[in-house]
Parts: sequence; C-alpha cells; structure tokens
Amino acid sequence: MYDPMLMLPGLIAMITRTLEREPTSTTTDRGAVSIEQVLWYAAAAISVAVVAAIIWSQIRDTASTPVQSPSAP
Repeated sequence: MYDPMLMLPGLIAMITRTLEREPTSTTTDRGAVSIEQVLWYAAAAISVAVVAAIIWSQIRDTASTPVQSPSAP
C-alpha cells in the first residue's frame, strides 16, 4: 500500500529549496511576491489538502468498522 506521508518531507524540502534560492540576476526586481512563489504555495496547499483527505478517509473507514465485544471464556 502506498504511504502518502512519504511524499510530504520530499515536497517540503523541494519547496523550501526553491523559495530559498538566490536569484541569478540582481538587476531585475521581481517584486514582493513572484508568480513562482504563488504557484509553489498553491501547490503546497493542494498537496496538504490531498494528504489530509486521504488520512481523513482512512480514519473514517477505521472508525466505521464495528468493534466486537470480547466474549467470556
């Protein structure tokens, strides 16, 4: 079975590395927030929402299974 939590650290590292990268040209000002940053944050938010939905569905499935009461010997 695929574990969605394995993807999360890699995604966070990739986003952090991209946002901390120095610009190659210091003469161009890209403004306070670039479109690349907005897209990375949007991708991160969507990824978090997908992982949360997967985990929540697993929790609901586990919670909906009936609990068998133990029988006395």
